[in-house]
Amino acid sequence: MSGKRGAHVATLSDVAQAAGVSIATASKALNGRDDVARATRLRVQRAAEELRFVPNPLARGLLAGRTGTVGLLTNDLEGRFVLPILAGAEDALGAGSVNVFLCDAQGDAVREQHHLRALISRRVDGIIVVGSRTDARRSLGQDLPVPIIYVYSPSDDDRDLSLTPDNRAGGQLAMEHLISCGRRRIAYIAGDPTYNAATDRWRGAQDALRAAELEPVGDPMFSEWSEHWGRDAAATLLERSPDIDAMFCASDQLARGAIDTARELGRRVPEDLAIIGYDNWLLLAANSRPGLTSIDANLGALGKQAAERIFQAIDGEEIPRGEHHLPVRLVIRGSTIARR
Repeated sequence: MSGKRGAHVATLSDVAQAAGVSIATASKALNGRDDVARATRLRVQRAAEELRFVPNPLARGLLAGRTGTVGLLTNDLEGRFVLPILAGAEDALGAGSVNVFLCDAQGDAVREQHHLRALISRRVDGIIVVGSRTDARRSLGQDLPVPIIYVYSPSDDDRDLSLTPDNRAGGQLAMEHLISCGRRRIAYIAGDPTYNAATDRWRGAQDALRAAELEPVGDPMFSEWSEHWGRDAAATLLERSPDIDAMFCASDQLARGAIDTARELGRRVPEDLAIIGYDNWLLLAANSRPGLTSIDANLGALGKQAAERIFQAIDGEEIPRGEHHLPVRLVIRGSTIARR
């Protein structure tokens, strides 16, 4: 029978033999364990490179006591804020060949506890908890056997790591942009004031106004997160103060409503009235006429960083604690700057 045998695939045993160490020591050296002398670790790594040794991810995970799985636990799978975060996290987790278990508690605390127990019983290596609003949520506790990171909705326990978009900086960025466009008579429209997002964005807007020695037009207009409220609030503001030249709306839905009212009242956007939104929800912002300038919370990057932090925690590295605010960015379109 003719033909060549397939090329020999190097094993961990081959690496250990070439380096003159035990299989256990070779495994520790290749996994970066601290209890291996530096000279020994380098010798093992050189042997692995020369033999073109490729570790089996499953075997490597088992040696480290891991399963190669991460749980993603959310309370609002259909939410438009949650989905981009989950996509960013899954992209990063997938890049590391990690399996992901996705669970939706649908805003139910009992269901959340059920999913939590199920994930732990599956021996996941870590859990990322994703909320639907930036208000603090109850911590799942400190006695769980795996690391947990909270995203968008921060934990109420400073011993946890929570990653949220910087809403105050976003509000300041939005207002600074309007001021840089030459606007001086600026009003603020927001949704439900019980949401931290509404008040945090207003605080940032006030920071920018104070720095420019300006006063807002009237009090902030709080109510609901809807285009309907955006239309009504804009109509009220323009009736009370016809000289308003800009509106900062704390969501893209509100901004779309404000643009509708401006058009109905014969105000040109942005020539007569500049309008900026928040969230950079492309379905609204890119299809608005004119296109809607908006603040993007970088939700995909938020999810990606959560995945990177969970990798660090799983590997035994020290990770930060407390709530950490991630940068947002300004996306300029035609609702604040006219075409030349």
